[in-house]
Amino acid sequence: MAGCGEISDKMKIQKSVFPRKRALAGVILALAFGCIEAGADELPNPFFAMDTGTQDATHKTPAEQVALVKEIGFAGVGPIYHNAAELQQWLIALDQSRLKMFALYLQLRLDDVPASLASVKEAAAALRGRDTLLWLYVTDNRGTPLDTNDDAVAVQALREISGYAKDAGLRVALYPHTGFFVQSVEDAVRLAEKVNRKNLGVTFNLCHWLMVDGKDLAASLKAAQPYLFCVTINGADAGGTSWKELIQPLDRGTYDVSQVLRLLRGMKYTGPIGLQHYGIGGDARENLEHSMEGWKRLSGAK
Repeated sequence: MAGCGEISDKMKIQKSVFPRKRALAGVILALAFGCIEAGADELPNPFFAMDTGTQDATHKTPAEQVALVKEIGFAGVGPIYHNAAELQQWLIALDQSRLKMFALYLQLRLDDVPASLASVKEAAAALRGRDTLLWLYVTDNRGTPLDTNDDAVAVQALREISGYAKDAGLRVALYPHTGFFVQSVEDAVRLAEKVNRKNLGVTFNLCHWLMVDGKDLAASLKAAQPYLFCVTINGADAGGTSWKELIQPLDRGTYDVSQVLRLLRGMKYTGPIGLQHYGIGGDARENLEHSMEGWKRLSGAK
């Protein structure tokens, strides 16, 4: 069987004799022998796993979870922040595996801003220079998700957090979550506009969008586009009303997730895409493998 070097030499000769027909034949020959890389249409976005789906009875520690996602082929993780000691365990395991922490999930409580700011400041210091998103979900036990009376409190806190992030070389992404103060991507955009800091943006979460809105995907993504730092996806059932229906492995469900990726491609979004597996249960390896198969098909890698 001819090697790529031989094919390259033949192509040079062919181009000098018959520039058009011979060159075309050479390209076809090179493709046949795999000398031209495939995958030009693959999505450029790194695909990471949220820790909502990396834990089970045999994958408990950060090191065990990192080893699992590396084996399956994810680019990294997006864990929940519990404390500084556990965060260091994640970072050590990721550095050893040469994977990345794409986002760290943190709470901003508008009914206890000082405690929230202390946690975020601690995490930001530990993540200095790592290009990790401070992934904020915003709650307020004093109001309802649609109550905007506390926007001023949120904006002041977010500007302070933006400052912590800037000092550490990080960015902040608001995480819309059903039932919280910021529960829709439009809520997140509203606050991002008011905060008006370049390093503060928003996340589009497919499962929460389906639960809260689910009507005009293109309009919601267009609204998020100027501030879009991160996206999360998962398999889901069209018209689903429960989390069991709206959060499934990526190769399952009747909802057409490919339309999300097509719109992101059209927007030229190249940022990270996370996998949501909250509440699926069962074997983490099996679930993640199913979702990786789904990702490969949806992203054009298979």
